[in-house]
Amino acid sequence: MKAIVAVDLNWGIGYKGNLLKSIPPDLKRFKELTINKVVVMGRETFESLPKKQPLKDRVNIVLSKSGLISDERVVVCSCLNQLFNELLKYNTDDVFVIGGESVYSQLLPYCTEAYITKIQNTYTADRHFINLDESESWELVYKSDLHTYDDVEFYYTKYVKQR
Repeated sequence: MKAIVAVDLNWGIGYKGNLLKSIPPDLKRFKELTINKVVVMGRETFESLPKKQPLKDRVNIVLSKSGLISDERVVVCSCLNQLFNELLKYNTDDVFVIGGESVYSQLLPYCTEAYITKIQNTYTADRHFINLDESESWELVYKSDLHTYDDVEFYYTKYVKQR
């Protein structure tokens, strides 16, 4: 299982149910990495998707305690045991955790890789990702050259969990 997320300099990921910054090249990369794969998200992340529609050409799994999502295009799991049973159907390398904060917190221990877009700015955030730079369990194995879009600078990075 892999995590994929965009963070600011404080590892913030969202504010009031929205991304901190929409960066089209990063969204394109997200799509390229997750297309024809499995994406796991929480209910709030699912509800924040454009038009509240599942992500196209991906298996969408929503982890929701209430289970009250009535969309036949998504698989709803109400607990981690149910999620892990569902994930047995798929290659673990094809599973991407896409948020939000509580789902990342619950599933990061099971992830072996994390694709982090590091936005070189700080924003007001009420949701955060665990700072992998401060974790002995994770090693930065890739950092791209600096990218710029509309005066927003960012790096693509990849972390690998140490065994």
